[in-house]
Amino acid sequence: MTSAPPKFSTLGCRLNTYETQAMQDLAEQAGIKDAVVVNTCAVTAQAVRKARQEIRRLRREHPQARLIVTGCAAQTEPETFGAMDEVDHVIGNSEKMDAATWARFAPDFTGQTERVQVDDIMSVRETAGHLIDGFGTRSRAYVQVQNGCDHRCTFCIIPYGRGNSRSVPAGVVVDQIKRLVGRGYNEVVLTGVDLTSWGADLPGLPRLGDLVMRILKLVPDLPRLRISSIDSIEADENLMQAIASEQRLMPHLHLSLQHGDDLVLKRMKRRHLRDDAISFCEEARRLRPEMTFGADIIAGFPTETEERFENSLKLVKDCGLTWLHVFPFSPRKGTPAARMPQVDGATAKKRASRLRAAGADQVARHLSEQVGRRHRVLMENPTMGRTEQFTEVDFAAPQVEGTIVEVTIGGRTAERLTV
Repeated sequence: MTSAPPKFSTLGCRLNTYETQAMQDLAEQAGIKDAVVVNTCAVTAQAVRKARQEIRRLRREHPQARLIVTGCAAQTEPETFGAMDEVDHVIGNSEKMDAATWARFAPDFTGQTERVQVDDIMSVRETAGHLIDGFGTRSRAYVQVQNGCDHRCTFCIIPYGRGNSRSVPAGVVVDQIKRLVGRGYNEVVLTGVDLTSWGADLPGLPRLGDLVMRILKLVPDLPRLRISSIDSIEADENLMQAIASEQRLMPHLHLSLQHGDDLVLKRMKRRHLRDDAISFCEEARRLRPEMTFGADIIAGFPTETEERFENSLKLVKDCGLTWLHVFPFSPRKGTPAARMPQVDGATAKKRASRLRAAGADQVARHLSEQVGRRHRVLMENPTMGRTEQFTEVDFAAPQVEGTIVEVTIGGRTAERLTV
């Protein structure tokens, strides 16, 4: 039988995709062959179910391969995956970033390899040294600057999969972005699990806004800097200043809002109230009128009545949200919310559908407002790019991938702008 390079399957967030690229590099360096690696997600119970389904599918397709499971679900439920007949090895989120782990899967390794290698993620104090130059599309690169989370929202299992918050030093981030710009990338996205906590574990306690300002100052050739999901209540003064004054910082923020009712937010153990979210959006849009917002919102959280749900529905317009990520509540074993009085699953799904419909109305409104306006569009492929507000634009005539083109928007479809 001819040996084949390892196959990787990634579920979940952008950070998982980033880390899969790192694992591919580590596996290649170790010379691993005939292996299948599943990088799992644990954000919802459905995500864990999907991981199990993916493992079974890949085992059927690759009956002779060594099957390795890792990621957040493997970290939080090692016993679940260790008990699956299809699985050969389970490795934790810290172990998957360690070259020594992959060396033990190499063909020439002669020692014993434990079936389950999942240590205490809370003991990890540093970000792994696996910065990847060039992950993403040819036009956009993603840079992980933070991992883990110190907060304990009652619905969230992720801190137990990712560990406590830890930051990549600013100098390391700047050096990487300089290399990316040198390789021709026109946009860099800063990513992390709890991005606005960046710097809390570094000397001098810098904030995310300090990092943003430093990047824009020290990498003057970077055309576009984008930041991913943030906790708006933790937005610092320098971040707001950057929003107001730095045109190279993109006018698009994805907010971790989760709900629009104060009592539910308290039961979620969030750090903001409804009016805080509205005030932040109003201030950010005052500083940068073209600012657009996305948001995560959970429907059907325990004790959510129809009246409390309506507050989430109203928040979509009150905050002027455009791009919604809506999740029906999914109880995660081991979290406080799983022990609270639950909302019927069918009701949660119906409410999620209503939120998505409200989001679709907001998208339609946003698209209509852009027709006739000039936009600078970063081309992701020859016929599709994104505006600074992260809106997709379809082109009739092919463009050069990775370039930024300035165009007048001619029309719109249900989900995109057109030129």
